[in-house]
Amino acid sequence: MSEKALPRPASRIEVALDEMPQLVGRQDANLRSIEDRFDVQVRPADSAVLLYGPEQATEQAAQAIAALLRLIRSGRPPSAADLSIIMDAASQGIDASITKTLEHTIVVTHRNKPLRPKTLGQARYVDAVTRHDLVFCIGPAGTGKTFLAMAMAVAALRSGQVSRVVLTRPIVEAGEQLGFLPGDMLEKVQPYLRPLHDALTDIIGFERLQRLLARGVIEVMPLAYMRGRTINDAFIVLDEGQNTTPGQMKMFLTRMGFGSRMIVTGDVTQTDLPAHVPCGLLHGAGVLRHIEGVGISELDRNDIVRHPLVQRVVDAYEISERAQRGSVSGSETVAGEQASAHEESVQ
Repeated sequence: MSEKALPRPASRIEVALDEMPQLVGRQDANLRSIEDRFDVQVRPADSAVLLYGPEQATEQAAQAIAALLRLIRSGRPPSAADLSIIMDAASQGIDASITKTLEHTIVVTHRNKPLRPKTLGQARYVDAVTRHDLVFCIGPAGTGKTFLAMAMAVAALRSGQVSRVVLTRPIVEAGEQLGFLPGDMLEKVQPYLRPLHDALTDIIGFERLQRLLARGVIEVMPLAYMRGRTINDAFIVLDEGQNTTPGQMKMFLTRMGFGSRMIVTGDVTQTDLPAHVPCGLLHGAGVLRHIEGVGISELDRNDIVRHPLVQRVVDAYEISERAQRGSVSGSETVAGEQASAHEESVQ
């Protein structure tokens, strides 16, 4: 925004002197980012910052600054990633509760590391779980679907909201015929359940996990083992939901007992079901989308928090799949035109 353009009186946000350095950032980088994003001017003053610009823009900038101040006052210096998420939320007019979710620590790991949402989509996901008893989370690889579900389950267990955690996955081979596996039934399915064990180990540590598994406080099992059960007072997570059929999804969802909560996660672009079998995750989310008590959280490429290459891999596959669908559609159109021409020539 031009230095000469001050169309409205300044809005004033009170800031304590000891908060000002973290708010403005190194070499005023935070304020410059806010100015560029919302096309306003932000000027530090004695115990305040002053905002100049159009009404809507200054309101959005003020919302972003207020969120930054909440982070600072919670004892968490805002990072560049925090600022980006906060500005996204403010520019989209998202309720302040979402940015508050970014400040909230879900759980502290056994290594004393606080786990928090890292993207706006993840914050919406966590917020949905706090407000609904059943949440479907759909998104590509690397968006934190499973890990955040594990973290929220552990947090609910630690706080006494539930008395146990039940984690499950459908047993579907990912495009490979593995053949004979040694051991008893539980030993045979352990490789399929390993990702859940890994996530829990990162959060609560290997020894603690083994003790809770031995006591039955945490159960990790194949989806088939859920049939016939009613599970009360538990936090229940179904991972890899894209590999369930509609019948399996209905069976799982009807296991919920009194005092229980559920999360269903999955990536519909990585289903291992046969082509003719409908996806239970998509079917279930569609059927229950407007049911009270059910939340739907959809993550996308902007929520990928793994190695940066993962995001580029996801993007490349999406482009390839769109091109392939377009090619198939074009081939069908050409085939239809050729068939019509043939019929006309015969007539």
